[in-house]
Amino acid sequence: MVKHQPLQVYERQLCLSCITGIYGCRWKRYQRSHDDTTKWELLWSLILLFTFCLLLVWFYFWWEAHNDYSEFNWYLYNRSGEWSDGTVPILATTAAGFTYIAFLMVLALCHVALGQQLNLHWLHKVRFWIMSVIPCLCVPFPPPSVFLPLYILRSSLINPPVQATGPFLHIGALIAVTALSWIVAGQVAHAEKTMFQVVVVLLYLSVLLGLYAVPFYISSPCIMDPNSLKPRPEVFGHQGAPMLAPENTLWSFQRALQMNVTGLEADVAISTDSVPFLMRDLTLRRTTDVEKVFPDRQMEDASYFNWTDLQQLNAGLWFLQDDPFWTVHNLSPHEKDLIANQSVCSLEQLLKLASYHNSTVVFRLRRPPPEHPCYHSWINDTLQAVQQSGVSPDLVMWTPDEHRAQVEELAPGLIQTSVEKQTPESLQYRSISRLLLRYNQVSIQEIRYFSQTHINLTLYTVNEPWLYSVLWCSGVSSVSSEAPHILRKVPYPLWLMRPNEYCLMWVSADLISFAVVIGIFVLQKYRTSGMHSYNPEQIMLSAAVRRSSRDINVMKEKLIFSGKKEVAPEQRN
Repeated sequence: MVKHQPLQVYERQLCLSCITGIYGCRWKRYQRSHDDTTKWELLWSLILLFTFCLLLVWFYFWWEAHNDYSEFNWYLYNRSGEWSDGTVPILATTAAGFTYIAFLMVLALCHVALGQQLNLHWLHKVRFWIMSVIPCLCVPFPPPSVFLPLYILRSSLINPPVQATGPFLHIGALIAVTALSWIVAGQVAHAEKTMFQVVVVLLYLSVLLGLYAVPFYISSPCIMDPNSLKPRPEVFGHQGAPMLAPENTLWSFQRALQMNVTGLEADVAISTDSVPFLMRDLTLRRTTDVEKVFPDRQMEDASYFNWTDLQQLNAGLWFLQDDPFWTVHNLSPHEKDLIANQSVCSLEQLLKLASYHNSTVVFRLRRPPPEHPCYHSWINDTLQAVQQSGVSPDLVMWTPDEHRAQVEELAPGLIQTSVEKQTPESLQYRSISRLLLRYNQVSIQEIRYFSQTHINLTLYTVNEPWLYSVLWCSGVSSVSSEAPHILRKVPYPLWLMRPNEYCLMWVSADLISFAVVIGIFVLQKYRTSGMHSYNPEQIMLSAAVRRSSRDINVMKEKLIFSGKKEVAPEQRN
């Protein structure tokens, strides 16, 4: 007869119960199984792995997209007409979703390591299926204008983040895949089918060898000889220092000058009475109190106001109320008072301020609508404001392409600057010495080529130290930034590595990883071979003394539940 006493050997495995319970709602011992995972559940496991990888990429790009958060919010404002920080719900949802999927992945790996059947609960399947749909649709395809402007992820952040973090991403991936060798080796060692062992080993080795070869395709500008590093790029205050003061106001430009910027950048519109003034938006709703002063005209184009009306508007209170960059709490009472009294700034006021501090000014001029009285004279009106300000011509970067030849005749000392990407030969032929482009419009090779042909390149908008460091290593001459107070704290690239040092780190990491993987496979093979030497009596005895491993538990279950077939003959003897 088989006694029930051996069943008392099974201890309550709280950890295992939690793992199988959370993953598949299998809280009872009899609900767990060491059987092979069904093909359907295996498919869901592959979908889970794919979703994890997709959300990992999604999370990485949104983390690196911090440089463009202000542009992202401005894009949303132009579409919706309401100012809000659209990155907060996206980041919160992304962080929550990634944490959830990562937790499921850990539970799945625990199931594999413990030999439990992968049986994911249907609620988890529905949730992570929904999470995988949105990134799949948004990342590779351009979204419609009413949807999230994920062009930032698709175009702006493909090359720079990889160039900045490529070597470290490689090391991180290598550590993760090396750690997975423990589970892979365990599955290979316990597998009974040779074909399964061969397929798993080949797949794992192909991934591992692929990671070993990845550095061949990593080209980071920060892997260079420090002696060839060019001087620190100059910093232009894009709309002044909009993180510290209301954009395009005198106080904002004064704050930027306090951060030792080389130049100032602004967006210029023209009023109905031919006064160029600083305004980024098409309307005055976001950055002024036009809703209070002129409630019937709040939706009008800003250029349809005259200078007298514009001077009646407050251009600072919105900054204190909306707190667009979460920086108002750091301001002193005196700074808040100055901000609360800011008004719309004219181009002439900006030029006089720059002339006093001997700073360069670059502005992008917006042509007024066709019905505007200055539609045909906008170039001459702006040029007249420049000349009336008394600023030295060699401090003004002129960007409009219209009537450039005429401008060169009237004001030959202006720095001719283009905002359209052209070849150095074409720029030199047109007597253009500077180029103002978005940072993702040029490659490292093009930056270096422009530098060799003596074309000064200014890239915008650069707010993050990592991006500033990459462009510095690339050899760019200047950048335009909304965060000059942050970039001033970067006296040297965040990281710089000689090619031979990187090669040594790369080869050492590969050799260590390979040695660890071989050692783990040998250890798992040794542990499995030791298990086969146990006989049923030894297993029963060992179970009563200490907690058994998974293999011993499997053999005990076979021994107990096989009934009289296996035990009765021993009892009769």
